[in-house]
Amino acid sequence: MSTGTKTGGIATHVANNFAKDKFILEQLVSKDFKLRYRRSVLGVVWSVLNPLLMMIIMSFVFSYFLRGSNVENYPLYLIVGNITFSLMNESTSSGLRSIIDAAPLLKKVKVDRWVFPVQKVFSAAFNFSFSLIAVAVVMLFFQVIPTWHIIWMIPALALLMVFCMGISLLIGALAVFFRDMIHLWSVVITAWTYLTPIFWDLSLLTNSSAPWFVIAVVKLNPMYNYLEIMRCAIVYQSSPEPMVIALAVFWAALALVAGLIVFRKTEHKFILYI
Repeated sequence: MSTGTKTGGIATHVANNFAKDKFILEQLVSKDFKLRYRRSVLGVVWSVLNPLLMMIIMSFVFSYFLRGSNVENYPLYLIVGNITFSLMNESTSSGLRSIIDAAPLLKKVKVDRWVFPVQKVFSAAFNFSFSLIAVAVVMLFFQVIPTWHIIWMIPALALLMVFCMGISLLIGALAVFFRDMIHLWSVVITAWTYLTPIFWDLSLLTNSSAPWFVIAVVKLNPMYNYLEIMRCAIVYQSSPEPMVIALAVFWAALALVAGLIVFRKTEHKFILYI
C-alpha cells in the first residue's frame, strides 16, 4: 500500500470519528435540553425569569440591608456575575457525574468517553444563552446602551468554556474512582461562590485595607478574571486589563491540559468502576 493511500485512510478514519463524535454531542445536548424543560409550564422562559428574580432579590438585600456595594448599575453588575458563575457551576457540577451517569451507554456502545463531560459544558452554554435575554432586559430597563466593547463577551465565554471543559474532564474522571468527589465538589463550589466577587465588589477589600495576599487570592481566582472580562464587555464598557486577559488564558489552558492528562491516563479503567 502506498504512503498516499495510508495517509488518505487515516484522514478518512479521523474524519469519520469526528463526524460520529459531533453527532453524539448534538444528540446529547438536545436530550439534556428536552429533559431539563420536560413537564415544565414555563419551559425556556424560566431560564430568563430565574436570573431576573435572583437579581431583584439580591439587589434589594445587598443594596439596602447589607450595603454591600456602591457599584454603578449594581443590578446589571450582579446579574452578569451571577449568570457567568452559574455557567461554570452548572457545567462542572453536571460534568462531575457525566461518566458515572453514562455508564449504561458506555457498557453497550463504543464511544469516545470525553464526549460526555464536554457535552455538559455545551448544554450549560446553551442554557446560558437564554440568560442573556435577562441581561438585555436589565440593560433596557436601566437604559444602558452597549458599545463595541460587547465583543469581549466572545473571548470571555470561549475561554470560560475551555476552562469548564478542563475541570469537567478532571473531576469527571476522578469521580469515577473517588465518589466522595461528588460531595466535595459542592463544598468547593460554595467556597468558590463567596471567594468570587459576584454580589460584592473588589473595592470592599481595597478600601478596607485588606492584607495584600487576600486581594491577590481573589485576583488569581479564575472566575474573577472571567467575570471581570464579561463585566468589561457589558457593565463597564471598557477593555479588560492585559493581566486579566493573560490570567483568563492561563487558567483555561492549565485546566484543559490537566483535565486531558488525567482523563487520558484513567479512561481505560472507567469500565471497571462504573
